[in-house]
Amino acid sequence: MIPLSVAWDDIGGLVDAHERFLAGTLVDSAVRDTVLNSWKRCRSAGLEPHQLVVPYAPDLALEDRFLRAAEPVLKDLAAALGDVGMAIALCDAQGRMVQRLGGDRQLRDHLDEVRFAPGFDASERIVGTNGVGTALAERGPVLVIGREHFADCLQPFACAGAPVRDPLSGHIEAVLDLTCLRDDNDPTMLRLVREAARSIEARLLEQATQRERALLTAYRRAGRDTDRWPQQPAVRAAPPWGTPDVGGLGRLDLAVMREKAEELIASPQRTLDEVALSDGRTATLLRRPVMGAAGVTGVVVEARILGGPRLRMTGPAAAAEAGTGVSTGPPTRPRAVAEPAPLGVLAQPRPVAEAAPTGAPARPRSVAEALLAALPTPTATPSVARPPAPYPATEVASEPGLAVTDLTDRDDGDAGRLVLVGEPGVGRLAVLARKRLELLHDASVRIGTTLDVTRTADELAEVTVPRFADFTAVDLPDSVLHGDEPGPLGADTPLRRVSLGAVHEESHLYGVGDTVRYVPSTPQVRSLESRQSVLEPVLGEAYGWRAQDPPRLERVLAVGIHSLITVPLRARGATLGVVSFYRSEKPAPFEEDDLSLAQELAGRAAICIDNARRYTREHNTALALQRSLLPRGRPEQSAVDVAYRYLPAQAGVGGDWFDVIPLSGARVALVVGDVVGHGLHAAATMGRLRTAVHNFCSLDLPPDDLLTHLDDLVGRLDRGEGWAVESTQPDSGIVGATCLYAVYDPVSRRCTLTRAGHPLPAVVGPDGTVEFVDLPSAPPLGLGGLPFETVELELAEGSQLVLYTDGLIEDRYRDVDSGLQKLGAVLARSDRTPEDTCEAVLDALLPARPSDDVALLVARTHALGPEQVAQWELPSDPAVVSRSRAAVTDQLSAWGLDDLAFTTELVASELVTNAIRHATGRVQLRLLRDRALICEVFDGSSTSPRLRRARTEDEGGRGLFLVAQLTERWGTRYTTNGKIIWTEQSLTSPVL
Repeated sequence: MIPLSVAWDDIGGLVDAHERFLAGTLVDSAVRDTVLNSWKRCRSAGLEPHQLVVPYAPDLALEDRFLRAAEPVLKDLAAALGDVGMAIALCDAQGRMVQRLGGDRQLRDHLDEVRFAPGFDASERIVGTNGVGTALAERGPVLVIGREHFADCLQPFACAGAPVRDPLSGHIEAVLDLTCLRDDNDPTMLRLVREAARSIEARLLEQATQRERALLTAYRRAGRDTDRWPQQPAVRAAPPWGTPDVGGLGRLDLAVMREKAEELIASPQRTLDEVALSDGRTATLLRRPVMGAAGVTGVVVEARILGGPRLRMTGPAAAAEAGTGVSTGPPTRPRAVAEPAPLGVLAQPRPVAEAAPTGAPARPRSVAEALLAALPTPTATPSVARPPAPYPATEVASEPGLAVTDLTDRDDGDAGRLVLVGEPGVGRLAVLARKRLELLHDASVRIGTTLDVTRTADELAEVTVPRFADFTAVDLPDSVLHGDEPGPLGADTPLRRVSLGAVHEESHLYGVGDTVRYVPSTPQVRSLESRQSVLEPVLGEAYGWRAQDPPRLERVLAVGIHSLITVPLRARGATLGVVSFYRSEKPAPFEEDDLSLAQELAGRAAICIDNARRYTREHNTALALQRSLLPRGRPEQSAVDVAYRYLPAQAGVGGDWFDVIPLSGARVALVVGDVVGHGLHAAATMGRLRTAVHNFCSLDLPPDDLLTHLDDLVGRLDRGEGWAVESTQPDSGIVGATCLYAVYDPVSRRCTLTRAGHPLPAVVGPDGTVEFVDLPSAPPLGLGGLPFETVELELAEGSQLVLYTDGLIEDRYRDVDSGLQKLGAVLARSDRTPEDTCEAVLDALLPARPSDDVALLVARTHALGPEQVAQWELPSDPAVVSRSRAAVTDQLSAWGLDDLAFTTELVASELVTNAIRHATGRVQLRLLRDRALICEVFDGSSTSPRLRRARTEDEGGRGLFLVAQLTERWGTRYTTNGKIIWTEQSLTSPVL
């Protein structure tokens, strides 16, 4: 281990950006995303820019196969760059340098000084941002110049690196890097190193056999031609499976047998399988290896069906009878396919120095000129830039060793029927491709069936476990669960474990509902910050992942979890959370090919989660609006004991509402209404109507007059006469609304009811009898043209008045009559409180997820007894005013309210005097002792007094002003034969 501590100076904007990044402040946007992501990874790994510890590993080497492919490319590249200060480095798949070529003495000395030499580790987690390590981390070509290097000692250099992959497996075999001094850098070096890496890959493909190239072509075709899967070269049917009379089997049986045969070919550990046929028989599939006449090995799958008819084997399949394998006669050669001649892009480099005029010395080239000279000419496009030309389907299918289907049968009764001939590699690729397509199809069908964030996360886990992963964990911030916009997500951001799918319970991962704060080095944070998927093929070596919670994650490794893919859940430009896929024990570790599938699954789930989040936000907004418009708490009144329930519909909030409104004279108004529809418009309309009812109640209108005014208001709103605030669009109207309005007087125990298209109320007597009040039918509000009729009942004390909306008694599975019958049966109890009645009704009549809003109001009546009421009939004679004052004083003394005697005496005297002076007919004085002291004076006139301020020279007009000052409230209500002037005073705090 050799410590390095070298400081270099730099100039330019990156200096400040680098320092601010290390200080933890915002970094200028001029820093490239690739470099910034690398800096974040370096910081998560704990690297210090001014001091590095670089391990050394002697005797590093690459496979001979790779060296044979890379040697001519490196030789040509070194010759092309021979006279410029640029070094070529070849590193293994871990970032350790195996070979270094080229470069002048000054460059080589600088590289040796910083340990950028064979044997030393150049991976990003060791030396920070650089061409080798960052190309491995980004899994693609990168260019790093000067201050973009994380480590101080590497900042004098510019380097371009590109990974070199095996064209068959896709795995990274090595990294190729070009390095020069910072001042000699040129953007062309990135293109050059990329083309050189492709040249090595092309030469690797040249070393592959014709069969391997055909396998690669079949694999590529499986991804492009998914809609014609049965015609893929990987598993080809000839003749088509549509022949219904082969072996007496139908289309479905043949398709199932072929699918099982493909799985057997792809699974070298399995040799037998059984298929249940549609006619009740069972087919046993047997897998065994064979060898063709040309020495090509393969696998055959035969079927034995008990009692099935025998078919004669004809054609080429007969050659396999003797146990020599599958021979199709002289193999049909594929059409001539242009071999990738010379696949190396640097096979014919340009001269190192340009030709100089005769007699003139050769002019040395610049770095840029050398790079351009090393690149291929535009007309010589390398064939490796595109995949090898695919074989025709029919010819690939007949290539020895590739998958072939033969539906003919043997003549030998013991041998069974030949189902499929193929090669395990092709079968594996075909089966994997088909299973991935099936998984994506299932994901598109099963994810997003509801607009619930948590349920959508559960569906993602259900789809992927165990078909793709053994454990799937979905982590979202609480803001997404609540429907809000997600903020920046990264290190130490609290996430909620929303869903966890597992093949067995013992995973030792965080459980559902747990709060998770990921540390910066974890794959989850890296994927959130980079917005890219992160693969950890060996979790035991993923120290950044283990740093999250070492004791817990040691137990996770102990149960066999070995690999991980984390994918950010992104939709519409926002990051909603992260999903983690884990594999354990038997399944193979995740590979590069699994990344695209994981991204596709997470992308589909993210869109569904974002849809559910937006719906949750809209639903919560409408619900908050509606609840803000509904009553909060119970108003102070003594006429009834009330209990209520409001349940929004599962589909969204609606326009149901209820109200308990105290009226003058100790009376109370009970209101229940329903606006047609759901959503914000219905909730806002409900708020309008509820406010209107309160305003009409303040005028003490009779029930039928109140509904008449409300009907007129709804009609005007439906006609578009209302306008939205600060809007140029007219009101969209109400469409329909119903209402039931009842007024109960505890003195007379009489209840007056009227309705507009609303369900009938129920009255439960003190003995438990139930009666639905037969209110006259009236149309819903807004239609107009018909008067509203009232019904007046006398209720025994302790009766319960039950008002509700139609969502309680009616739904898609139950009509109104059966709902009323069931409601009556539930209400037939005399020993329940209003709260108990509400609970019993909801439990008996409502499903778990109601389809409509429900408002329920239960009021148990009380009565004001004779001991709380004092009433006097007075003749229309001014002489009775003094007697009324005396009567009021005596009654207040009897009630123990002597402190109110003076004030009440003045109020009563003024009201009686006005009635005698300005009204006609009899005069009645009444005192009520309720929550307040109520004084009422009745006369036979319909003329309402008006409060005014008397002028100095006026002799009268001060009486009503004095009454308003001495009482808390006062007002007028009209009756059928006159009016009542009423006042209210507090029992404890007289107004003086």
